[in-house]
Amino acid sequence: MSDANPDPNTKVLYNDQCPVCSYEITHYKGYSERCELPIRFDDLNTEAAHWGMDADVAARRLYVEKDGQLLSGMPAFRALWTEMPRYRLLARVAGWPVVRPLSEFAYDRVLAPLIYRWHKRRQARGVSA
Repeated sequence: MSDANPDPNTKVLYNDQCPVCSYEITHYKGYSERCELPIRFDDLNTEAAHWGMDADVAARRLYVEKDGQLLSGMPAFRALWTEMPRYRLLARVAGWPVVRPLSEFAYDRVLAPLIYRWHKRRQARGVSA
């Protein structure tokens, strides 16, 4: 597990072996640390079991636990962005009635499956992030 706060209200489970995931979450983590935000970032490759998840299932999308509620996909991103002042507007826009279903469709049907397949191909070739 990471970060000094052992039990923050917001926890993120992400795939550090995926270059796309790692790049994005490393940015959020750095921002969070600079702003001293109570967010913990866990790599699914070592922490999935602590989340009660299989690592392969966890690798399919982003997971955020906020105030004891487990969220995944775009709702997870919106919860994470809401915790970071720089991204609160993005969280609001992503939750607008017209944008919300479009962003969820794009994430669920296009981005997450594409990134997961790329991750599995990299794993099969023995390539790490």
